[in-house]
Amino acid sequence: MAKVMEGLYYSESHEYVRVEGDFGFIGITDYAQHALGNIVYVDMPEVDDDVEAEEDFGAVESVKAASDLTSPVSGTVVEINEALEDTPELINQDAFANWIIKVQLSDKAELDNLMDAKAYEEFCEKQ
Repeated sequence: MAKVMEGLYYSESHEYVRVEGDFGFIGITDYAQHALGNIVYVDMPEVDDDVEAEEDFGAVESVKAASDLTSPVSGTVVEINEALEDTPELINQDAFANWIIKVQLSDKAELDNLMDAKAYEEFCEKQ
């Protein structure tokens, strides 16, 4: 069973958001990195780009497949995880510690559309 962390918000496309104040750290879940296998490249937006909930903002490529990254929330990118440019496999080592982008949240109410840890675990069991 993939690791699921309490206190995060989860989307059906297997991204998570960790909220700290007005900011959200977005990455892919442990379930997603297991499904993808060895990650070799992460395509990220630029700082100051806007992301929209349920719209793609980049991609993760593994030796098996490429998968679009879908933002679970809307906001403005304030930081990208530059370590992933040279070492994308960090996501395989710990998907929750190695977020992909940090955004300034534009509408916290969007978090209500996402799953909590328990709901996400149940969702993954049905996959």
